[in-house]
Amino acid sequence: MQALENVGCFGIVSSGNSLNDEEISELCKMFKKHEKVSRLGVFIGRISDASFIKLREVGIKKIHHNLETSENFYSNICSTHNYQERVDTVKRAKKFGFKLCSGGLFGIGENLSERIDLAFTLKEISSDSVPMNFFMPIKGTALEHLPAMEPTEILKTLAIFRIILQTPDIMVCGGREMHLRDLQSWIFQTGANGMMTGEYLTTGGRDITIDRQMIEDLGLQLETE
Repeated sequence: MQALENVGCFGIVSSGNSLNDEEISELCKMFKKHEKVSRLGVFIGRISDASFIKLREVGIKKIHHNLETSENFYSNICSTHNYQERVDTVKRAKKFGFKLCSGGLFGIGENLSERIDLAFTLKEISSDSVPMNFFMPIKGTALEHLPAMEPTEILKTLAIFRIILQTPDIMVCGGREMHLRDLQSWIFQTGANGMMTGEYLTTGGRDITIDRQMIEDLGLQLETE
């Protein structure tokens, strides 16, 4: 938890479609042990109304649940559940008073029009922050054949999302280091005002001290909630 001194939110992430009641209860017990940490968010898939209430009771304030891509393209990527289920989850998170963190994954075969559709959907659901992930082709996976996104394409996508979304935070997350390389600092010139730092789910990220130095070199300030 030491890294919380330098970041706006510390995310707790699970794998799979959702957690069962027992797993939610165990998670809530853990949160109670760290009740002094005020910047916790959960990334735990679909959530029932009862679980939303439990999470509120232990002080969780932010729910992360990506829509991933446009409704039109979604069936090309996911077959375990439909798009409306994801939309329903984020709408209920807002109903229960959580801050909503919802964004997408880019470079999975979608076109520019489908990216724009996603941006307008995120605007409609009033996501408070929008994480933008950029697909990293990994050998042995179903999409290993897809080409990596060009840095200029990523920066253009960020600019389009900023124009459409206007006020929400735009966070650059997975794929930043791999795709942007020496252009990582440009994200703040083209629309982003935040980024994920440290380790990701299945791939390594960049050391937080390097990211902090980049922010300081740009003359920007770190913000904590």
